[in-house]
Amino acid sequence: MSGTPPFTRHVVVVGGGPAAHRLTEALLSREHPGLHVSVYCEERTAPYDRVALSKRFDEPENALLLGEPTLWDDPRVALHTGQSVVALDPEDKTVTLANGEDVHYDDVVLATGSSAPRPPIPGRENIAVYRTIDDVDWLVRKVNELKLQLGRTPHCAVIGGGLLGLEAAGGLAGQGADVSIVHSRGHLMNAQLDEGGGRALNRLLAQEGYNLQLGERPKALSSNHAGRYGYTLEFERSSNVPCDLVVAAIGITPRDELAHAAGLMVGSNGGVVIDDTCLTSSPNVWAIGEVACFEDICMGLVAPANAMAEVVADQLCGGQASFEGFDTAAKLKLAGMDVASFGDTFGETPGALEVVYADPAQGLYQKLVVTDDARTLLGGVFVGDAGPYTSLRPLLGRELPAEPAAFLSASSGAEVDLELPDDAQICSCKDVSAGTVREAVSGKGGAAPCTDMGSLKACTTVGTQCGSCIPLAKKVMEKEMLSQGVEVSRAMCEHFPQSRSELFEGVRTAQLRSFTEIVDHFGTPADSSANLGCDVCKPAVASMLAAMHDEYILGTGRGGLQDTNDRALANMQKNGTYSVMPRIPAGEITPAKLAVIAEVATDFGLYTKISAAQRIDLFGARLEQLPSIWARLVDAGFESGQAYGKALRNVKSCVGSTWCRYGVQDSVAMGIFLENRYKGLRSPHKMKFGVSGCARECAEARAKDVGIIATSDGWNMYVGGNGGATPVHGQLLAKDLDDDTLVAYIDRYIMYYIRTADRLQRTARWIEELPGGVEHVQDVVVHDSLGVAADLERSIAEHVDRYEDEWAATLRDPEKLRRFRSFVNAPESPDTDLKYVLERGQIRPATEQERDSSDLVLIGPTIPVREELQRQGSTESSPAGVAMKEVGT
Repeated sequence: MSGTPPFTRHVVVVGGGPAAHRLTEALLSREHPGLHVSVYCEERTAPYDRVALSKRFDEPENALLLGEPTLWDDPRVALHTGQSVVALDPEDKTVTLANGEDVHYDDVVLATGSSAPRPPIPGRENIAVYRTIDDVDWLVRKVNELKLQLGRTPHCAVIGGGLLGLEAAGGLAGQGADVSIVHSRGHLMNAQLDEGGGRALNRLLAQEGYNLQLGERPKALSSNHAGRYGYTLEFERSSNVPCDLVVAAIGITPRDELAHAAGLMVGSNGGVVIDDTCLTSSPNVWAIGEVACFEDICMGLVAPANAMAEVVADQLCGGQASFEGFDTAAKLKLAGMDVASFGDTFGETPGALEVVYADPAQGLYQKLVVTDDARTLLGGVFVGDAGPYTSLRPLLGRELPAEPAAFLSASSGAEVDLELPDDAQICSCKDVSAGTVREAVSGKGGAAPCTDMGSLKACTTVGTQCGSCIPLAKKVMEKEMLSQGVEVSRAMCEHFPQSRSELFEGVRTAQLRSFTEIVDHFGTPADSSANLGCDVCKPAVASMLAAMHDEYILGTGRGGLQDTNDRALANMQKNGTYSVMPRIPAGEITPAKLAVIAEVATDFGLYTKISAAQRIDLFGARLEQLPSIWARLVDAGFESGQAYGKALRNVKSCVGSTWCRYGVQDSVAMGIFLENRYKGLRSPHKMKFGVSGCARECAEARAKDVGIIATSDGWNMYVGGNGGATPVHGQLLAKDLDDDTLVAYIDRYIMYYIRTADRLQRTARWIEELPGGVEHVQDVVVHDSLGVAADLERSIAEHVDRYEDEWAATLRDPEKLRRFRSFVNAPESPDTDLKYVLERGQIRPATEQERDSSDLVLIGPTIPVREELQRQGSTESSPAGVAMKEVGT
């Protein structure tokens, strides 16, 4: 048995799913001195988001991890992956691990979840299941193997037409398989949808190419190795279904074996019986999630699991919280179709009225269930258009502010403005109420007010799991800002009442070409300040003009609009010098060009570093040196890398199929093509691309604004990723694209972003703020829902035709070169106040303390670094204080 731990209360959590993760989060967020949490996870990965499991089909590298990884670095918690608990002893208050170790607990929480059952039929050993990351990875490999082995499209049968079954079916279809859905009832999702909604869903899926085998359970799965298909799924009455692969998703079986062996009470259909505090029949033993049986029901949904976790965390910390029952709301997006339900979907409440809009030809079905006076909302069903679901679900059990029919968007097309009460739940995943959002916005308790989605998410956790609540949370946030007297302004600045996107469209439509024209047409009443503009609107307008017309960024009337970096066509550094970064498309460079960079760096005494963007950065250039440096670089065939601009910075690429034995596509060639296509294109913020030659993802493409990952069938395109202080993984936009389609989609995506984003808004935040999020972007880019695809592509084509390197244009015009002077009244005089310290064979700026010291080698601008290195007799790394004199000043 393990020794006495260095804490006063030990909580052991058995299981590593979403419920265990939520419990750990909730415990650590509460004040409980001496608390320590040990989480034992049977799988070898940290807890991940099973709700989003279907994403793994399209994103094999997506770990689906929940929350912040730093949770598991907290000294109060210990996560043990790959370790299963095999016994529970409530008397001794110990659990036994698979390796034989006994671990003492003060409280133990069973969060063992459930397993995926197979139907009890002959041949069941040949049926796969859909439950874990490993299951999905196996299914993806199997479908691809079948494609190669059979030389045709494999046919897969999915047994089960509920939420999990439809997710599995959608994932397999996305892998290129033909899919039959086998379901025992006459319509799909019968646990969530009434007959009208279910039959509308049947029609939609049949139109998408799914084969539906409904109304009967299979009786056997037989091998058929001599036939075209490997197996036959047999039925008593219906036609048999030939198939190459069978997957079962027929519900859940609670993992209650530990509780059963320990003598705890279990439900009639399995599961550990709990009371309304989530306590089992044994003291100090709790159960949450799918293994917990409440009122003889086990539920495989994330919202009740999270609610149970919060109850247990509160109870363990001395609270009085209780579990109020199951939230059965469900939402599914499959093949672009929305399906959602909540509350009393079947109208079983006495006297309930059903208000229905149905259009069978279009596959649309919307229903609200209300009380007999048509005032109180009891439930709803939405198929084909689930737009009202997000706003209506928090009003369950409350009086509607308008007639029920007004909320059926498919019939009225209007959106009713809802005023949610404070206790209405906005985010069920994280249990965030409208009141919590309002308190965060108002800055209650002295906290800084949250007036944008980024800060609101950080403060309240709203929208940080599935993200479906973000549009509603944003609406509540903005209404609260207005009620607090905080204007929800769309104005770009005091000089322009329009948002950036509104101003962009206005300038484009009016075909304006100068800042003065734009102020006259769209600015505030003309006065000196309006005509001069400000540091907000001037660079934004300059970027718009550059994006529309591709004219020289420092041309007539535009040079004064730029910020410091754009005016110098270089990045200013901390000591007033500049860095020079030539473009190296996709990181590919010849030895001859490397030699040129080396010579330039040596001759001008520049510090060199390979950047994270697969380029070489040269630091320490004075303003008047920039033309001389760039003259040599341009002569050698280099162009500006625009590390200073709000534009495409780089396209990061792995080596791809040309050299790597794992590569399946030529990522280098694609990366070079994309960088050359979009170079120089000005945008609301910097953009970074990545191209990986296989799913190993060495180019980290999903951390980029546009990420391209090769597959054996083409390219998967991800959008909206970025690193930085709030990293975001890119989301899949389209998959298995050929080269031409990929480029067309990138054209549309980039230009749509340029036209509609706010100033200084990265693509991740842009997508987050867009109503509809990535689904809206997908509709515009892939499905051309706005009818602008051709116009967006044409704009990019015009940019490609008009592109000219900014430094090449500068060097050709003596007038343009006049701005590159350190001092206007002494154009030939360099800044002599620059001091550097020799370190690791290169220079760096001296600190303030070093500048005042006589014990360091300080190199002034008149002594080339190579001469000083030769004088010291070495280029090796050495301490900064090797000589006791100042050099070259």
